[in-house]
Formats: sequence, structure tokens, C-alpha cells
Amino acid sequence: MTRVPWSAIALGVVIGIIGVVLAIGGVWLAVLGGSLYYLITGGAMTVSGWWLLKGQRRGGWLYAGIVAVTVLWAFWETGGLAWALVPRVIAPLVLLFLLIPVMAMLTARPDRWRMAGVTAGILLLACVGGGFAFTHGYDTPPTGPLPASRAPGMTDPSLVATGGDWPAYGGTNAARRYSPLTQITPENVGGLERAWLIHTRDLPSSVAEGTYGAENTPLKIGDTLYICTPKNIMLALDASTGAERWRHDPNVPDENIPYTAACRGVVYYQAPGLAADAPCATRIIEGTLDARLIAVDARTGRRCPGFGQNGQTSITTGMGDVPPGYVSITSPPTLVRGVLVVGHQVLDGQDRWAPSGVIQGFDAVTGELRWAWDMVNPQWDGLPPAGQTFARGTPNMWTTASGDEQLGLVYLPMGNSAGDYYSKSRRPAENAYATSIVAMDVATGKPRWSFQAVKKDVWDYDFGGQATLIDWPAANGGAAVPALLVPSKQGDIYVLDRRTGRALTPIGQIRVPGGGVEPDQRSPTQIVSLWHTLRKEPLTERDMWGMSPIDQMVCRIQYRRASYQGFFTPPESGQHSITYPGYNGGTDWGGVAVDPARGIIVANYNDMPNYTTLVPREEADKRGWAPRDQARGDIGGAEGAGDPQANTPFAVDVNAGWRLPFTGMLCKQPPYGGIRAIDMRTGKTLWDRALGEARTNGPFGVPSMLPVRIGTPNNGGAVVTASGLVFIAAATDNLIRAIDLDTGKVLWQDVLPAGGQATPTVYEQNGRQYVVIYAGGHHFMETPVGDEVIAYALPQ
Repeated sequence: MTRVPWSAIALGVVIGIIGVVLAIGGVWLAVLGGSLYYLITGGAMTVSGWWLLKGQRRGGWLYAGIVAVTVLWAFWETGGLAWALVPRVIAPLVLLFLLIPVMAMLTARPDRWRMAGVTAGILLLACVGGGFAFTHGYDTPPTGPLPASRAPGMTDPSLVATGGDWPAYGGTNAARRYSPLTQITPENVGGLERAWLIHTRDLPSSVAEGTYGAENTPLKIGDTLYICTPKNIMLALDASTGAERWRHDPNVPDENIPYTAACRGVVYYQAPGLAADAPCATRIIEGTLDARLIAVDARTGRRCPGFGQNGQTSITTGMGDVPPGYVSITSPPTLVRGVLVVGHQVLDGQDRWAPSGVIQGFDAVTGELRWAWDMVNPQWDGLPPAGQTFARGTPNMWTTASGDEQLGLVYLPMGNSAGDYYSKSRRPAENAYATSIVAMDVATGKPRWSFQAVKKDVWDYDFGGQATLIDWPAANGGAAVPALLVPSKQGDIYVLDRRTGRALTPIGQIRVPGGGVEPDQRSPTQIVSLWHTLRKEPLTERDMWGMSPIDQMVCRIQYRRASYQGFFTPPESGQHSITYPGYNGGTDWGGVAVDPARGIIVANYNDMPNYTTLVPREEADKRGWAPRDQARGDIGGAEGAGDPQANTPFAVDVNAGWRLPFTGMLCKQPPYGGIRAIDMRTGKTLWDRALGEARTNGPFGVPSMLPVRIGTPNNGGAVVTASGLVFIAAATDNLIRAIDLDTGKVLWQDVLPAGGQATPTVYEQNGRQYVVIYAGGHHFMETPVGDEVIAYALPQ
């Protein structure tokens, strides 16, 4: 009796076990109405493995046939998209390579090893050639070089300008994230080098581990850079060298740090009527994670004694009970006509009757409350009457507003009511203003107009991106219309008359799925932009991914088991539902950038689903899902992952990005994020490219180190320069890039020491142009945490 080689036995066992798993899962998938490939392939692999185990060469030939059919099936399903082929063909090909020497051992021919070598060589060449032949397939190629100017004469109603300085979070309160500087060009950007690097010395403590994210965009005024850290430490730096000039620590207690700790920016203000050398004639104002407004002298960092009490004031007055960490200012206030318009983050998912989302206006000189807008009590002009509080659970504004100094309006991107995924207890005013852009009159604190993007939102589609002020060409060639460019999490982009809220671009109504746990609350229609959307086509089973046929099959089973009828599928209890795009975008807090001279919008975006289920209250209580207690150090996990939604019938469990539990890979195939250039006149895509490499991503959390573009999730915005460059970090690969505005191609990049989930700043000092990024990492994006601020410039 011929002895079977151990290698044939081992490979037969491996192929057989994989076959059994695929066959069992394939039966389940077939019953759910899914692909029959896994059932058929699993059965064939089981037979192949058994024959190899017995030392029969036909087992090898059968497996080779399985691989050949698999490759043909994979190309048929994917159209040859490179990343889509990975789970379908890589693992089978690896086993095929291992099979070659086994087949040599099972043959008696004297030249068997020569034949094995030739076979392996041919197979390797075929794989390499096939790899080079893959078209990436995810990019929209550029339409061609763009003219130097297409929309000249666009004015900035914020009455300040970028160039030498970067005076506000979005460049200016118009939020265009545009610099007119031209020293760094597409031709010389490859020579960029680090001009300086500093450490802020603010890194997570054990209490705050996992909550940090330095999303800060520094301001630059005169010769000084102003920065805030995740725990609200303010620093003034020399704009040329990075040398620290002063430092102010507001001493935010750890118990007040929410699980989404960030300071996105500060505010610069020149107080009117004060002598230039008077204390606090120029001041830096920030909002803190423990809900304070603090003003310091821009030259010294000392508190401004005339602002509130000893340079600070609280925004929680009138809110009633505010547990630590439940109210935090994470975005810079917006300053228009001397009024600081302040929104705040309310800790998500905890309690339907969480503290109020009231919007407040404070005097930028005295810190006194000018007005407060409580949408449920619009008759109140300021603090509530004695014995009452601002209405609890109302929509908040956690992100950054934009402002029009000429019109005296601030444009508020509003969030959702507390308890994002259940709507029955919401009051009429909440239903009117949630997930809306509200134009607020800074003189009165009353809404001038509002535009709602989602009716009775239960998808967490709150507005995250700062709206951008532009001039819109009149249809008849007349005077340009003052307009507001509004990006949304669901991917739609709207253009509104910023005086009235009237839509300037086409908006349509689509029929959307009903059902869910509150069918009577679901609107039969929702609005969509007919002008431009970043949203992709609905998901199908073929879009499922993983790193092998097994985990792709698991994702297919999850897809088939879930409730999914396309855009706006409502959440369910007792089964999962798919929300696509998920709550991280479309466009999130990074907003968009606009080149006002060329009339180009640059939008980076996310393209990931959420896998969501509502958990009945009794079951949630058994699991111990209760509102987080920051005072006990209970900072919680990712947003939506086991949120109790107290005082509603359901808790919610959101698998953000829809990950597999054992490998950590995402169930949707790449890309997961991209960057796009859009013609502002027509809404047409000029180019679209996947953003981010696979170098830091991989199964089981192990970085693949592959410098191959995959399109990663991204948070943080882009900056456009007049020379035709786009600077952006944002992606999870820890790279900062310079992209050619004409083509979308990367011209330069550098590896950051931590995640770059922040928007860069561009300015000039002493005749030298700088690009500055805060590399601080991000909890949700799972990028490395750091405390570095880095400046790039051309060699002197």
C-alpha cells in the first residue's frame, strides 16, 4: 500500500474543512435567497479534500477546476474590480500554490519537480499579469485641465480674508477652506519638507483612554498660530518656528471628557473701541469640554477679567441637571457682529430627556448672554423663567456654524433630538428643526428661515458639515445670488439662497421604505438633491467583502438576514437593518472646500454602511445598558454601540461601518472613502478618486503595510490653494497629501506620526508659505494618538 505524503493529508484536511464550512454556510445563504456559489463550491471542496486525504491526484485536479471556475465567477460578479476580487480569489490561489508540490509528490513521473516548477512559474506570471491588468475601477477620470478662472469676483461676506493669515476655523466664516497663496505649486510641491514640529504635551490619561481626537484647525493671525488641544489647552506658537509663546490650561476634569473628546478650533476677536495695547484688545475665545466659554488675551494667554467672571462663563445655566460629560463644546463658536453663537454636543444615545440643545448668543466683549433660542419655547429671549429649564432632549448643534457679517446671519447645522433612533415622543418644534439648516438672526436670536433635509430622522443623519457661503451665478446673467452650499451626511449637496432658504438647485422627492418599529411615524417620501450627491448606488449582495470566501459568505448571510430596501430603510427590532450611507457620511464635520476663482467644490466623503438593531428596553436592561456615568469613569465605547436611549422603548446597537466580529474587516467592499471635484456651475463631477491607502489596515487589526490605494474612512477636511493644490490628511493611513486640483492625482505625501483627522491650515509668514496639520489621532477612526503639530514648507 502506497503511503500518502503528510503534505497531501494536511492540505486535504484544510481544503476539506473549508469546504464543509462553505457548504454549511452556503445552504443557509441559499435558503435566504443568496448566491449558490458557496454551496456548490463547498461541496466540491469537501470532495477534493477527501480525495487528497486518500492520496488521490484527482482531488488536486478537482481543486484546480474549482479555482478556474471561481476566477471566472469572480470576474463575472465584480467586473474585474481589483479590491472586489480579493476575497473571491486570493485565498483559493494561495491554496492552489500549496497544491503544486503536493501534486508533484503524488505523481510517479521522473520530471515531476520540473513540471511543478514550470506550473508554479506559469501560475505566478498569470497572477502578476492579472494583477497589473486590473483596472482600479473606482475612479472617475478627470475631464481635462481646468481653466484658470471660471467664477471671478466672488466676495467673502465675513469681511476677512485668508492669505497671510488663516483667521477662522474654515479659513473665514464663509468656510471655503481656500487660500489665495501660490508659492507652493503642482510643479514644486514635491520639495515640501518639515519646517518645524512641536508637541502639545496633551495625551490621553487612563481615564480618557480611547476618547481622544485632536480635530483642531489652528488659526493664524499676524505672526502667531493659535491652537487648542483635546483637553482645551490653548497654545500660542511662533508661526515661523513653532516656538511656544504662551500656554493656557483651563483644567477640564477627566469626568467631563465625553467619549468624543475634541477641540476643533478657537475664535479670534479684536474688541472694538479698545487701544491696541490694552489688555484683551485682541482675544482668543474657546468653548470647553466642561461647557465653559473662556477668553484670554491673544498676546499673553491671561484670562480677560471683563469677560464673564474671571474670563469665563458657563453655557449650562438654565439647563437644569447636567451630568458630567453630557454637555460639551467641541466646535468653535461662530462670531458675527460681536456675538458668539454657541452650540454644544449632547452625549449621544443616553437619554431621551438629556440636557437641552439650546443655541445661545454671548457678547464677545463681556461674555454676557445676549439671547437663547429654545425651539420648544420660542417666546423666551434669554434664560428660562424662574423654576423652569430649557426644554430637554431638543436637537443640538455639535458642529460648526458659518456666518454672514453683511446679512447678520449665522447658519446652524442642526442635529437630532436626543434618542436618535426613536421618534414618537418628539415634539412638533423638534420635528420641524431637527436635521435642518437654520438661519439665525444674531441680533434677535430668532430663526430667519430653515431648511430640513430629513423628515423625522431615525438614521442619525444630523448635519455634521459646516455650510459654505458662495456667490451663485444668476440664471439670466444678472447679479450673483448670495448662496449657501450645504453638504449632508446622506451625501446630498444643496445650494440655497442664504437670504431666504429658497433652493437654487433642483430638489426632488423619492418614495422611501416604510415599516420599522414606528410605521406611523415614517414619511412615505424624503427629499433628495437632483443637482449633486456623493451617495452611491444601493448595496447588493455582490458588494459584500472580507478577506476570504468564508468571511465574505458571512457578510452575505448578514446582508440577506437584514432589513434593507435601499435609502432610508428604517431601523428594526428583532433583526438588523442596513443604513447606507451610515452616520459618518457622506460629508461629516470636515465640510467641503471651494475654489471661488475656478468655481470648483472639493468634497472628501465616506462610503460605509451601518448595521443597526433596536433592542427592547427589557433586553437592554438585562444587558446592563444604562446611561453612562462619567463621574465613575464610565466613558463608554463607539457612538451607538449599545446606547441605552433611556426613556424610549428601545436601546440601539449600531455596528458602525458594519464589521465582522472575528477579523474586524468591513463587510462592504472598498472603497470606504474618496475625494471628488465638482463643477460648481453644473454640479457635474470633474474627477473622483478613492482616498487612502491600505498600509495601516488589515485583518485582526494587523496593518497590511500595503502602499496600495483602497479608499479608507476619512474625517477632516481639505484646503484648496489658488495654485491648484488640495491639501488633505483625514484618511486612516496617517498620510498628509497634496493633490493636483486638475487631475486628482497625488503629487506629494508624508507619513504623519499619528492620525491626521483634522483640516490643515495654510498661511504665509516672512515670505514663506506654510501648511500646518495637527496629528493627534482619532478614537472613532482608530488611528494612532499623538500630540504633534507639524508645519511644512519649501526649502529656504
